[in-house]
Amino acid sequence: MRAEQVDWVEVPAGLLHRGTPAEEVTAVAGRYADTGALPEWFMKESPRTRIHVPAFRIARTPVTVGRWALFAEATGAPVPHGAQDHPVIGIPWAAAVAYCRWLGGRLGLGVRLPTEDEWERAARGDDGREFPWGEEYRPGLANLVDLGIGTTTPVGAFPEGASPFGVLDMAGNADEWTSTPYAPYPGAPAEVPATEPWAFDRHITRGGAFRHDRDLARCARRHGAYEPDLEAIGVGFRLAAPAA
Repeated sequence: MRAEQVDWVEVPAGLLHRGTPAEEVTAVAGRYADTGALPEWFMKESPRTRIHVPAFRIARTPVTVGRWALFAEATGAPVPHGAQDHPVIGIPWAAAVAYCRWLGGRLGLGVRLPTEDEWERAARGDDGREFPWGEEYRPGLANLVDLGIGTTTPVGAFPEGASPFGVLDMAGNADEWTSTPYAPYPGAPAEVPATEPWAFDRHITRGGAFRHDRDLARCARRHGAYEPDLEAIGVGFRLAAPAA
């Protein structure tokens, strides 16, 4: 297999139970109060809506340091830090998009970042589960702050934390860029901000990183890059493409 080839997971067309019902936000926030997460952070997930997501494919794991190094060698992009099999982090959104275009040209495929809805569909499957593996948080299924590792781990190192479609690392390890700029969901409560001017980048990230608590591992959690040091906060990305 060529070094540029991607381990794609085919996600069929289907309904996504997107977000969280507004009437459940208070209870959800209560479950994660010990993390310091505020109720208004969860309100951005409302309302719960059933939407149709067309078929697409998504990479089983995030882009690794080794994969990024091929791009860096070919284009003069900064050489990443870390072990070859760890997710590459510290990548600005525009650089992630540039990688997708470069790889897509080599593969003859429309490689891109997943949309926010595609990401949640790949994580949640056909139901409204809380985490990629099910309803309850289970320590040890994702590289989050509770493990105390303090940095990334090899991609795919937590196979029991797979999503219903077999996608790995959708919780923890690296927070992942999507192609979707932040905006309230249609029908969102009035208190949900129209913009997030405090964000370093306006695009939504998903999944949380090694430095984050379990609230960021929730399938519905909408996050962002709120600090400029993208390596310190663990921002990486995974690939998407049209269905085969």
